[in-house]
Amino acid sequence: MPNPSRLRAAALTATAAALSVLLAGCGGGSQEDDEDLSGQKLHWKDCPAPSEAEGGGAAPSPLPDGDEWQCATMKAPLDWDDPGGDTIGLALIRAEASGAADRRIGSLVFNFGGPGGSGVTTLPAFGQDYAKLRTRYDLVSFDPRGVGRSDPVECLDDKQLDTYFQQDATPDDRAERTEFVDNTEEFNAACEKNSKKILPHVRTTDAARDMDLMRQVLGDEKLHYFGISYGTELGGVYAHLFPKHVGRAVFDAVVDPTQTAEQGSLGQAKGFQLALDNFAEDCVSKVEDCPVGGTAEDVEARIARLLKDLDRKPIPGVFPRELTETAATGGIAQALYSKDFWEYLTEGLEQAYDGDGRVLMVLSDALNGRNEDGEYSNITAANVAINCADDKPRYDPAYVEDKLPEFRDASPLFGDYLAWSMLSCTDWPVAGAADHPDVHAPGAAPILVIGNTGDPATPYEGAGRMVDALGKGVGVELTYKGQGHGAYDSKNRCVQDAVHGYLLDGKVPAAETVCS
Repeated sequence: MPNPSRLRAAALTATAAALSVLLAGCGGGSQEDDEDLSGQKLHWKDCPAPSEAEGGGAAPSPLPDGDEWQCATMKAPLDWDDPGGDTIGLALIRAEASGAADRRIGSLVFNFGGPGGSGVTTLPAFGQDYAKLRTRYDLVSFDPRGVGRSDPVECLDDKQLDTYFQQDATPDDRAERTEFVDNTEEFNAACEKNSKKILPHVRTTDAARDMDLMRQVLGDEKLHYFGISYGTELGGVYAHLFPKHVGRAVFDAVVDPTQTAEQGSLGQAKGFQLALDNFAEDCVSKVEDCPVGGTAEDVEARIARLLKDLDRKPIPGVFPRELTETAATGGIAQALYSKDFWEYLTEGLEQAYDGDGRVLMVLSDALNGRNEDGEYSNITAANVAINCADDKPRYDPAYVEDKLPEFRDASPLFGDYLAWSMLSCTDWPVAGAADHPDVHAPGAAPILVIGNTGDPATPYEGAGRMVDALGKGVGVELTYKGQGHGAYDSKNRCVQDAVHGYLLDGKVPAAETVCS
């Protein structure tokens, strides 16, 4: 099973939509000889409804001022080592700047993370949150190669994915371990069978080169950029490859660029455990009684007992599927991405203790990219493909078993889950590129790097390490003392003022600014 904490916040909107219902009751390209792709013209038009790979649903609603979102497809080389060869189509979306033309700075390109999240669906879902930035920028996002409409990686079909996500991802004995390894091998073999052509070309370095082509096609001298979660890793790689092309850039929910896949998973185990501790403390600190435990320790002990019970006997989830230990763990992890979802976690736990697993199952489905119609986006397939193309280390079951005590010490609840997820790339058909990304970017313009002390998926320490890795005079760190994955979308005034000051007015905040 893919690492849940590497499936970033792109699914949060789908989570809210699905829960509200429950609780209320661009393809491949052709040979292009000698064409200068930087000179291509984009043909913007009204956006279609999202494809199944993008998550399905309705076409984006008009912006509050009545303007429509516009979509286009940009051609890019399939293989950047052979720029004159086959091309692929990258799906783009934009909202044109709302302010006076003479105040327009250019385009502000967003990547919301994943890897594997569709920017074409995520940007309009959160578009109103960036209304102030739109006064001086065209807001632009895209489906990275292998994602959504951009030649999506395809592995298992919907029915097969339902079965795959029901498996036991924390094996307790030899038989369960064998079954888990077999399921992982079958998933990876399906990816190779269905997406062999694209798999070698979905590395973060490929996506960074796509963004520089995008910068040119959009007509911008510099790339102005807002990267969230994995988007910070992509932004760091871009800055390394094209330091002189970096414009005003913000990194929020920062991936630690110095860690291997194992170190990242261990750090995320600690991060999700911290978030769970904070959730439990928050629940019992409220004036009314916490419905899922009398003390923080009691809350976590009851969750642990629930998961053990589900390992032995699942309970009804979203019919006809059952809530398993694995699904419940994923649902809990998804709820910890945002403090806004803690109330859903409380309700989900309360219901699960009474034998009803629907809320936790909906949260788990959001993590895995499943919509109410039973269709899956390709976020899981793309996530695995991009991570495995990027990450050089490969781990075997014996290695994971040796590491289990360390992971369990980091998190009694999430340790096993995250340790066994390291097998995702073990037999992947494409070799991984490096132990960790190179983000050293001497000469780049200042990059505002924001770390959240309560972030479960990208622990706070990664922000400081990103600043150090970018190099002297590039990274400017800002600390947000908050909860959840990321800082800007918390709507904290101090954080947003710093971001707006830099992106809109070019004012770099003082290094080591602290917001709370």
